Amino acid sequence: MIALVAGSPHEKALLPEGRMSGPMPWVIAIMIFLTVLAAAAGLSLTRAAGSIGHAIAGRVTIQILDANVERRSQQVRAIAQRLGATPQVTRVQPVDDAEIAATMEEWLGKDAEALGLPMPALIDVDLARDASPAALDRLRAAVLPVAPHARIEPHASWLGPVSGIIRSFAWIAAALVLLLGFAASAIVMLTARSALNIHHATIEVLHLIGATDTQIARLFQRRIALDALFGSVAGFAAAVAILFLLSSQFQSLGAALLADAALGWRWLLLPLIPLALVLLASVTARYTITRALKRIL
Repeated sequence: MIALVAGSPHEKALLPEGRMSGPMPWVIAIMIFLTVLAAAAGLSLTRAAGSIGHAIAGRVTIQILDANVERRSQQVRAIAQRLGATPQVTRVQPVDDAEIAATMEEWLGKDAEALGLPMPALIDVDLARDASPAALDRLRAAVLPVAPHARIEPHASWLGPVSGIIRSFAWIAAALVLLLGFAASAIVMLTARSALNIHHATIEVLHLIGATDTQIARLFQRRIALDALFGSVAGFAAAVAILFLLSSQFQSLGAALLADAALGWRWLLLPLIPLALVLLASVTARYTITRALKRIL
């Protein structure tokens, strides 16, 4: 009986040496590159959506629309004093008129004041809990007697859809990761079957001289796993380089949403992707080769 051990002359005769000899390592590298980028995007989007949801859950803006400046200021002070004593309210912050004017200037230009548009007074309010319908009703009951024309707008009403869209993109990224995993598994199966077809005659000879299916399958499994490992390392290194480059560019922007989308400790999850693919390639190769060898003889 012949023993096929890793690195023996029999193995070298059956499978070529070198990671550059076939397309599979490079296909795996591309798969890992895309998978890591998709996973990083999904993790970032999930964190950003969670940050938005947490930030807007109990945040409300009150608009005072009275055209009389003096009466509007009185209403702002009265609302701030009244809500400050309300248990369900954790923070009451009137927005400075200069800040409102600067915001209007961004939309209407430097001549915004010359247009004579009435400027509303704004009050930012943070609730102790989420802005549920019952909480908003209690807030209206406290505000409307003081300012009958006030509008109470929960931030979730206009930022909630944004969070939902971000979560949808995160699910799409997760689906891409799964699809790329299936594609990598299919590549491994095709490579294993191709190798068996190429070396069909040699395998028959090895069977005749006593080599078992397990020994032959282990030989192919090891070679394919090494190819997958080479491709995974190359693809992962390229993906991490791209992510670091993008991360440095995003940090220079200083946007709050981009800061919330930073991976943080989730970077530790990314190395699991190439490890999982190498394990998947090894298991898939062994299953494919073992099943094919049973049909040969």
